[in-house]
Amino acid sequence: MDVEHIVILMQENRAFDHYFGTMPGVRGFGDRITVPLPDGRSVWEQQLANGTTVLPYHLDATLGNAQRVFGTPHSYSDAQSAWAKGSFGHWPQFKAQWSMGYYEQAELPFQFALANAFTVCDAYHCSFHGGTNPNRLFMFTGTNDPFATGGGPAITNHNDFLGPPEEGFTWTTYAERLEAAGVSWKVYEDLFDNFTDNSLAGFRQYREPFYANTPSPLVQKGLSSTLTNGNLDGLRNDVLGGTLPQVSWIVAPAGFSEHPGPSSPVQGGFYTQEVLNVLTADPDVFARTVLLVMFDENDGFFDHVPPPCAPSLRADLSTAGASTVDDAAERYVVDGGVFGPGPRVPMTIVSPWSRGGWVDSQAFDHTSLIRFIEERFGVSEPNISPWRRAVMGDLTSAFDFRHPNRRPFFVSPQLTRQQATAIVSAQQALPQVPIPLGSAGTLPVQGQGIRPSRALPYELHVDTEELLDGVRLTFRVTGAQAAVFHVYDRLDLAAVPRRYTVESGKSLDDTWPADGDGVYDLWVMGPNGFLRHVQGTVPTSGIEVRVESGRIVRVHLANGGVESRTFVLTPNAYRPPVGREVRVNGGVERARRWPLSGRQRWYDFTVTCMEVPGFSRRFAGRAENGRPSISDPAMGA
Repeated sequence: MDVEHIVILMQENRAFDHYFGTMPGVRGFGDRITVPLPDGRSVWEQQLANGTTVLPYHLDATLGNAQRVFGTPHSYSDAQSAWAKGSFGHWPQFKAQWSMGYYEQAELPFQFALANAFTVCDAYHCSFHGGTNPNRLFMFTGTNDPFATGGGPAITNHNDFLGPPEEGFTWTTYAERLEAAGVSWKVYEDLFDNFTDNSLAGFRQYREPFYANTPSPLVQKGLSSTLTNGNLDGLRNDVLGGTLPQVSWIVAPAGFSEHPGPSSPVQGGFYTQEVLNVLTADPDVFARTVLLVMFDENDGFFDHVPPPCAPSLRADLSTAGASTVDDAAERYVVDGGVFGPGPRVPMTIVSPWSRGGWVDSQAFDHTSLIRFIEERFGVSEPNISPWRRAVMGDLTSAFDFRHPNRRPFFVSPQLTRQQATAIVSAQQALPQVPIPLGSAGTLPVQGQGIRPSRALPYELHVDTEELLDGVRLTFRVTGAQAAVFHVYDRLDLAAVPRRYTVESGKSLDDTWPADGDGVYDLWVMGPNGFLRHVQGTVPTSGIEVRVESGRIVRVHLANGGVESRTFVLTPNAYRPPVGREVRVNGGVERARRWPLSGRQRWYDFTVTCMEVPGFSRRFAGRAENGRPSISDPAMGA
């Protein structure tokens, strides 16, 4: 309740790995728990149609025009093809070779400085596999109208500017709900230089009074030019005059939008710097303000983390997975494609309650912005689908409201507008940064180090049962938040990955057949490095391993056979590679507590059995106890 002002600055078209993949302490290029690809390729070894490998490559400003790298395709169709229902593999084939480019701190000095001073979210996803306006509609309204009740579903940049009223969308926007509830709000923009990024202009209820020139709070607050010539005088006047609204959206002009082409990282960084300088011009205002800085979509730039989506459909229209919550609003009725969430985008939370270089790894998307406003001002948005409410957080986990930090601060380096312009001009005189292909490329390196990490609401379990001809997995959630489990069959990576959305207190199960030799090999991923790797051979061996990973990690070793057997527990990270052996008699189950002290509750170990070759269970993740921890200390190592 101490938050009196929420300010949202949504920039344009950058992916998380593209910006922050080298930043220490976030799930970036040092991630060890990634999507498996055929032929033993890592997720970074993406291919063109002819099989040529394109690795992530540094957009090095000393080698070429890194600031004005070309944009990439970013429509619904090519996004669906590149994502490949969670399979990845051929990203640059559909998104262009330079989609694998990434920056380092040298090219993004202000963005890195801001994230290191405040809180970065490394599981924040855009809402939609595709372009700008559908994603911004999720920010402004909580939906893209999947059931076509108000002119949708929006899958392109249709209605993204002030067109004819009769062509506008008609569903209710969140600004209208704030207005009805008496919560003050405003869109800060230059109406004639907003890069068509104010999605409210696409709605009939805004267009009609605008063209009729009739008084309307929707036009006055949502379609008025309060910023001109790239300056922030309108925002500054409200901050210094004590009239900053409770909820504000800032729409940058094209030149400062950070969009490839008309803008650049250095220009976007300058604009964000100036927004922060305006908000801190009155320290009493900033002491009660939350600034949320994120990007509408990833353009086509690569990000390696599979989005936590609803289950996809196979070619025969069967569902690859299941959900305990209604997910009908997440699929496009025309082709069955999943709308989103899309790839990760950078998100930095700037406030007195988020200082200190934290990382928050809870799953968020653009509907989380509305959810945070809901939590503070109590204005509900029914447009948000049940599935998104279950899976995506409300951003409150990113804050420490008990210990605000109101000390003066200075985020450096600071640039003048002239300096930013000079950098871009010098870069534009250079050719594009050369793209290394195939063996000419090298894998990217993430900086070593950890960050303080917020507590997460996840308590996830995967139980395994061997069958005569395959294996059954049961997915359970006992924490406060629903989660998506991604299952990849490593013996059939051409198959559509299955996804299971499980709400708190619920479970789902499914079966996988073994191959012709009775072998199974399943790779199960969840949030924040959660992994269960299940390997073995059937008919059933009569043994099983179960792990309960709540506040502690307890390993249950069950021997259903007659003879005693020896289980071997081998750590994969976080401690010296010294295993332990546990002898279990026939017909007995024994439990062992996996030690977590000194590792901030991170674990990664494998259980095998001496008497059963090929049997293996790997368990990795972080045990949550409601208290903060650290980022994965094995990343970047």
